[in-house]
Amino acid sequence: MLRRLAHARARHRLIRRTPHALSTAAAPAPVPPTLTTPPAAPPLSAADLELLLRRGHYSASTHRFHSILPLLSHPSVILSSALHLSRRAHPSLPTPPHPPPTTTVSSSAAAAVAAISSPSTHLRILLPSRLKGQPLPFPTLPLRLAMRSAASALDAVFAPRAATFAYRGRHAAIRYLRSIPSASWFFRVAIPRQRFGPRHVRRLLDAISGKVDDPGFLEYLNELFVSEAVAFELGGCELGRGLPQESELTATLVNIFFDPVDRELMAVREEVHKKNPRLKDETVLHTPVRVYAVRYLDDILVVTSGSKMLTIDIRDRVIAVLERDLEVKVDRLGSSIHSAVSEKIEFLGIEFQAVPPSVLHPPMSEKAKRARKKYLKMKAEKAQELKNARETRRKKLGLKILNHLFKRVRRGEEFEFDFQIENEVQQVFKDWAEETVAEYFRSREHCQYWHRMLTSGDFLSLTRVRDQLPPALVDSYDKFQETLDRFLMPKRGQNMSEEEERIAEEEEEEEYEKRTVEDLTELKMRANAPIELVRKAVKLAGFTNSMGRPRPIKLLLCLDDADIIKWYAGVGRRWLDFFCCCRNFKMVKTVVSYHLRFSCFLTLAEKHDCTKRQAISHFTKDLKVENDDGVTEVHFPTEREIRMMGDKNLTDPKPVDGTLTMILVRLAVEDTSYSCLVHFCAKTDTVLYRIRLLQNRLNVDPLNENKWVCGLSAIHESLNKKCLPLCSMHASDLLLGKITLQDIDCTQFVDVE
Repeated sequence: MLRRLAHARARHRLIRRTPHALSTAAAPAPVPPTLTTPPAAPPLSAADLELLLRRGHYSASTHRFHSILPLLSHPSVILSSALHLSRRAHPSLPTPPHPPPTTTVSSSAAAAVAAISSPSTHLRILLPSRLKGQPLPFPTLPLRLAMRSAASALDAVFAPRAATFAYRGRHAAIRYLRSIPSASWFFRVAIPRQRFGPRHVRRLLDAISGKVDDPGFLEYLNELFVSEAVAFELGGCELGRGLPQESELTATLVNIFFDPVDRELMAVREEVHKKNPRLKDETVLHTPVRVYAVRYLDDILVVTSGSKMLTIDIRDRVIAVLERDLEVKVDRLGSSIHSAVSEKIEFLGIEFQAVPPSVLHPPMSEKAKRARKKYLKMKAEKAQELKNARETRRKKLGLKILNHLFKRVRRGEEFEFDFQIENEVQQVFKDWAEETVAEYFRSREHCQYWHRMLTSGDFLSLTRVRDQLPPALVDSYDKFQETLDRFLMPKRGQNMSEEEERIAEEEEEEEYEKRTVEDLTELKMRANAPIELVRKAVKLAGFTNSMGRPRPIKLLLCLDDADIIKWYAGVGRRWLDFFCCCRNFKMVKTVVSYHLRFSCFLTLAEKHDCTKRQAISHFTKDLKVENDDGVTEVHFPTEREIRMMGDKNLTDPKPVDGTLTMILVRLAVEDTSYSCLVHFCAKTDTVLYRIRLLQNRLNVDPLNENKWVCGLSAIHESLNKKCLPLCSMHASDLLLGKITLQDIDCTQFVDVE
């Protein structure tokens, strides 16, 4: 941190810090009396600090948290321990020299107290590039560490008590919605865009004070809201998207704030389940009335399998809790009830609708059945050909061995064996003959042919002829006919074929009956990607023209070939990972495999002033590129990889918003002495990049749904045209979407003259 501040004061001939882009808060808030520096605060151990800093850790016990929570009123303990643990986890973080112990302890304690006791002094105001833009208060690294510690501490207390339907991952919520059976009605609680104001903060602190008895900690949270270190809006689409304007505390505080709604929904579900128990008689087809709910931050979706009046009553109770207990404005018209069968509803960027099981798993068509039979027949013929080839090779080998032995016997040579092989040879030939005859009789064509040849035109079957013949000859003929009918009668094979066809028809009828009953009695939730919104986003970002055909993005021409491919790969992989659990995932694959891939080819062709065919020939269809060491790398997903993708992603991927709406433009500035701005990275071999935001390039307001894509969030406009130095590794990670601007110290941006 000291080294970065030293670089911040340095001046360069082309690059310099300007007070217009970065300035501190005007008036620091007074230090609360409850947050005083202790005379000798005990340091936190590594295990305790990991308990505080670990995000999403739900197994922490409450009594251990209460043993750590009093130390939250000692800011110097948290921050000094956090920085110590960060240096141990990130060896690249520079370690300050070793001054006298008294000086080090006093300076770090003073900095820690200033960071937590007065958050406003550790905020930097990012001014937008246009005059009418809104500034953005951004916390420094010590304050962000303190807020992350507070978030982890709150998670340790409130997460074990959270409702099971309050999800922290989008894909977990989507998979739960897909498993809901027999949905009849659903509604989404429509919360209009509104600022999380003082009345909401008061309700939130009251909820926290019921579980946490620490006035100093509550005062610290209140100071975060007063200084706007934590500021967000309800009803928007920015929460949980990995955008830099979102704080580390936001998700935790929103889940705590909406806990009364979760409790009300849990009470409703318990009441409905008690009134409508499930029948234990398996012979009776019964679908009980059930209530299902999903909440992700401030998005709430309720699904019922009962009547519409029951759904209306549940909606009124949920809205009453929001308006009465939480003082949240709700759009009642937007929260109307929808039929789950005949209407679609959008939730978490996915379209949901209840459909019969045959829609999700349709039966095979007649054409598909014929194709499958043809494939199985070809597969059987190929297996038979391989078997015949093996038999032919064995027969040739046996004949060669017999020929060799016969020649040696003719020359008078004798063979001495320790055992007699006559019995073994007889058994081998006997088995061979039986297998050949059995295989021959399995062919109906052969049996029909020989039965017709041996029975047609025989005069011994005439009565006047049989009376004139000896009885022994007639009996012998009759026995021959019986044996012939028993082995070669075509009627036997015909009966077997009819029996097989009858069994196949019965199985098909049973399958049809089962499928029909399921379609009439069951409904399953279908999740589809909003393909029209995806195409609109592709067109808005400049991947396609007005005709829907790929086009180059000229703003990327100043980047290296590898950086261009990485940016396209970051957008494509984000889309593929996010929509992998959708039913129409194949259409998203087409958008990535065709529109994005060929837009990348056209951009590379525009940069090198060549044709698209030449660009494809040079980079191949997989967009291969060589790195600095001469090793070929593939960043964009290949066509085979895209075809093999499916619903196997167990992690919760971040949406494409942050990657799609931001382009990093490399600046032609050499010999920069600034260190990398990624947290805990001290590399000085960096390259300057300028952030260009999509809404500023198009001069479009993201809140205008007519010109913007509905549901697509945007990075705050104050980051537009800001310059940040990045090392090669972190620049690649940012282009590929592996890290976001939340992982970067946005208070250390630089301006280029």
